[in-house]
Amino acid sequence: MKEFLLLFWNETGDGRYQIDPEQMKKGMEAWQAWIGQIALKGRLISTKPIQYQGMLVSNQGEENTPCILEKKMVTGYLICKADSIQEVSEWAKSCPILMSPTGFTEIREVSPFEL
Repeated sequence: MKEFLLLFWNETGDGRYQIDPEQMKKGMEAWQAWIGQIALKGRLISTKPIQYQGMLVSNQGEENTPCILEKKMVTGYLICKADSIQEVSEWAKSCPILMSPTGFTEIREVSPFEL
């Protein structure tokens, strides 16, 4: 079995995520159910939301800002086990991030690191 990283992208607001508390409450129930299905299959490794605040460090210096591309940013992640990226993409089709018109999931296979 392979490991996959799912990155949850969504639109940003003025220095915060764009979601009101009532939407967040409803959304959390959907997220718990969705993640629970992956966990019940024994495929969940780790998952967490990500705070808005962040820092970029590059050869040009540091910036006290998260990475925002075209007004979108990573809002959370999930690491899972699956037989193929196609299997994970089927799970992603019912991901709660898609409740947002601008939300999407990026799926990347985790490469084994061997010395």
